[in-house]
Amino acid sequence: MEKSLLYPRQTASRRVVSMNGMWKFQFDSESTGIASDWENGLPESVSMPVPSSFCDLFTDKDSREYTGDFWYETDFFVPGEWMGNEVLIRFGSATHKARVFVNGLEVGQHVGGFLPFNVRVTEIVRYNQYNKLTVLMNNELSETMIPCGTTKTLSNGKKMSLPYFDFYNYAGLQRPVSLLMLPKETITDFTVNHTLSGKDAVVDYTVTTNGNHEVSVTAKDESGTVVAEASGTKGSLLIKDARLWNVHQSYLYTFTVRIINGNQIIDEYFDRIGIRTFEIQNGHFLLNGNPVYLKGFGRHEDSDIRGRGLDLPTIKRDYECMKWIGANCFRTSHYPYAEEMYYMADEEGFLVIDEVPAVGMMQSVTNFLAANRGNQIKETFFEKETTPQLLEHHKECIREMISRDKNHASVIAWSLLNEPQTTHETSAPYFEEVFSYAKELDVQKRPCTFAVIMMSTPDTCKCWQFCDFVSLNRYYGWYMLGGYQMSDAEEAFRKEMDAWGRIRGDRPFIFTEYGADTYFSEHKLPSVMWSQEYQDEYLDMNHKVFDSYPWVQGELVWNFADFQTTEGIMRANGNKKGIFTRQRQPKDAAYLFKARWENMPVDYKCGK
Repeated sequence: MEKSLLYPRQTASRRVVSMNGMWKFQFDSESTGIASDWENGLPESVSMPVPSSFCDLFTDKDSREYTGDFWYETDFFVPGEWMGNEVLIRFGSATHKARVFVNGLEVGQHVGGFLPFNVRVTEIVRYNQYNKLTVLMNNELSETMIPCGTTKTLSNGKKMSLPYFDFYNYAGLQRPVSLLMLPKETITDFTVNHTLSGKDAVVDYTVTTNGNHEVSVTAKDESGTVVAEASGTKGSLLIKDARLWNVHQSYLYTFTVRIINGNQIIDEYFDRIGIRTFEIQNGHFLLNGNPVYLKGFGRHEDSDIRGRGLDLPTIKRDYECMKWIGANCFRTSHYPYAEEMYYMADEEGFLVIDEVPAVGMMQSVTNFLAANRGNQIKETFFEKETTPQLLEHHKECIREMISRDKNHASVIAWSLLNEPQTTHETSAPYFEEVFSYAKELDVQKRPCTFAVIMMSTPDTCKCWQFCDFVSLNRYYGWYMLGGYQMSDAEEAFRKEMDAWGRIRGDRPFIFTEYGADTYFSEHKLPSVMWSQEYQDEYLDMNHKVFDSYPWVQGELVWNFADFQTTEGIMRANGNKKGIFTRQRQPKDAAYLFKARWENMPVDYKCGK
């Protein structure tokens, strides 16, 4: 039961109580909390909102940059009528490590900061009373877990995070926490796969339970009419004249799963799921058999004050901005997002490339400059003593991501790494295992990819062949040959693309990153780097290159909005490549994209 990643639903048999709110919070810089019995209560706590990142809520730098152990605490009430059922606590995420205690007893652990987990507390809680929940967390980075980085101890004894990635290491209880009541015999998993037959659809399903009673599955359309029924833990639902889920034209069926004993409902679970197929044929992406060109963004969960904490108004604003500009797709760079983001993508008809937190797999704190260092990196990242441990954690994150997100119509592909080191032959076995594992887990057999860094070129990359489609992160005209060298940048860009064209086979290519840092207030005639005029010129050059190659089938600009990074001389209070500001206001480039994307047919470059 603890491994079930079903989204919390309140039904005839299930109860969900939000535990969000103001919790107690305390740093544990000496890691003495356990020895000091903090699991039974924090001695000198401050208030902390959950969900949120703790970092930007403080005004002193030691607190904002804190690295190490820290604690959360809250009290929660368990109703007496829940006795005889299972009681669990579900964490939407806990970044990056968590040990959970209830009434002073440890009830579970989790490693990985971007995916949910449950802890079972049935025998630990006191019914019809308040109970104490404490969580010991740690946000240190290492090379044995993803995202990768390291932790440094300064001369004053304070720890400092050194990420091998270019975004801020926000931490805390950043997603909702819920108290769940489930029946003893329960539905633990539900999986669907779709095939089309003329105007009809066949939905193959699998239900996993922890018991032996009969299982029924019902599908209803958006009007509430039952359109298909079946029984058994495995089976098929035939939906006549199926309304298919499509880009910006979503249609969601409600699938209800029940464990039944005669007329008694033992457990009930439902989910709203769109029926669609997605595949690659002859170098094109096909949604429901029709070509679709991907246009949109790389993104981050990032906003003022909240950091990476779930914020529903920000999510709503983001979708409105993406609809306004004419986008149809985004990548969850560089980690799986909060589940609420995917459910809204289902409702709004957006395509999502879902990315596991495998970023920083190159030993550099400035990976965005790695392209200019080329083969100066001598040591392969995937030939360390710690690599087996890293691989197991990587695979566990893939399992959790696919288990959580597999039924979303919006999720069309899995991105298994971002900008890893691939120029050594020893990288290939690691990639082969990761890709094989993902394909084995996903019954829908979505295409898999990884984002290829600039130093990994057609003649140096040893791993691109594992991709079903190739995703390039390219910065010609910014990190390479920027400014007045733009003409040389375009020439070098085309030279690389010509080389890919000679070896790609029938794989489509997309760009998962391209962009130029730009100040919202900076205008300059003639243009200079960092001005809005230069961002437009840079984008025009890139789009001219994209349009020259029919096998380029998508463009996801970096980034949707400005976002926070670790401080440094290359970053002025964050990454400024956003097409929107961090406050979600358009830069000049937003109007460039709006004009381009609104006039681009959905089947652009389909070859007809």
